[in-house]
Amino acid sequence: MAVASILLILVAVVLLAAGLAGGSGPLLITSIGASLLAAVALVVGARQAAATRATTDRTARRRGGPATSRSPYGAPVVEPEIPVQHVPPTVGTGWRQPPEPPSGSDLRPRPAPGPGTDEAPADEPAVQRVRPEDAALVAELRTPVHVVQGRPRYHLAACPHLLDRLSSRLPVAEAIELGFTPCARCTPDTTLLAHADPS
Repeated sequence: MAVASILLILVAVVLLAAGLAGGSGPLLITSIGASLLAAVALVVGARQAAATRATTDRTARRRGGPATSRSPYGAPVVEPEIPVQHVPPTVGTGWRQPPEPPSGSDLRPRPAPGPGTDEAPADEPAVQRVRPEDAALVAELRTPVHVVQGRPRYHLAACPHLLDRLSSRLPVAEAIELGFTPCARCTPDTTLLAHADPS
């Protein structure tokens, strides 16, 4: 098709020159027609080349080889394989889980093996003792509580332990799910259960 389009372009140029030199309208119209046929031949040739390339790539993929496409400079272009990376989601606002521990120690809050027996910094209040059935009820509430990054307790907004500390607000169910435990100083579970909707 490329050879045919080149020949048609040459014919169009010759007819155009002859039509302009002789002032002949039919030669100019024939020149335009030859130009249009050359353009059609170029488009058809390009589509055939693309179809051939696609067939070659499909065949190479079936055989397990890399899919290649020809560069205008002649060398085949091989698509590099890019490894997929897992990126943790960053949806939402603010801090939502206890930080990773500093190297060499483990200060992350985690569910305590028994009431008041979890590991915590020395200035941290004790764990509020709660009956298991009450703890289960609190774990279903969406009432907000406050947590301090790197500390294992959740608190009410008026807790004296929160003074001069930057706290984050989140639902109590989420705080419990993340491993926080109730503060014995402000007794959030008792207050939350007293104000919970009885339905």
